[in-house]
Amino acid sequence: MKRGLYALTALAFAWLLCPAGAQGQILTPQANVTLNATLTETLSVTLTGVSLVNFTLVPGGVAAGDSSVAIQTSWVLRPNRTDVKVVGYFDTTNALTDPGPPAANIASANVFGRVATGTPTTFTAFTGTVAGVGTAGASLELLSETILGNNKTKTRTDNLDLQIDLTTAPQQPAGDYSGVLRIQAIAL
Repeated sequence: MKRGLYALTALAFAWLLCPAGAQGQILTPQANVTLNATLTETLSVTLTGVSLVNFTLVPGGVAAGDSSVAIQTSWVLRPNRTDVKVVGYFDTTNALTDPGPPAANIASANVFGRVATGTPTTFTAFTGTVAGVGTAGASLELLSETILGNNKTKTRTDNLDLQIDLTTAPQQPAGDYSGVLRIQAIAL
């Protein structure tokens, strides 16, 4: 009996010294999380400096505006866009009006703009038409930037200089003229 007890004790001791049987890993089926992210396409124009330009008109001459207008254009665009254009325009071909009496107008053809870093680097009249923006015959493309891979996101500031040229309207009557120049951007 002692022998059996020794054998049983030895067997129990051997069992304690033996490593546990190898156990394989158990994996669950995979769980998935779908991620969606949107970066909204944006385009904005802001006037960062003055929004009032004064002129001292010269009968039969050219008058420069008293300050430049700083135009800040910012965009975040999708890959299919090819151009950003900034356009200045008047609502009608009568750019400025003096209510009178009698009423008098200064035509958009007598208002000139230039952006040294933009499209018209020399003074050009607001007599154009830009598809999708502005008024036909009273608009001017101020700048155009081709969109490439490295400028899909960008902010730029350009200065618009203005002048009123009355050399073609030497009989313009005296008056207090005012008008609103609108600035808008379009991404094509």
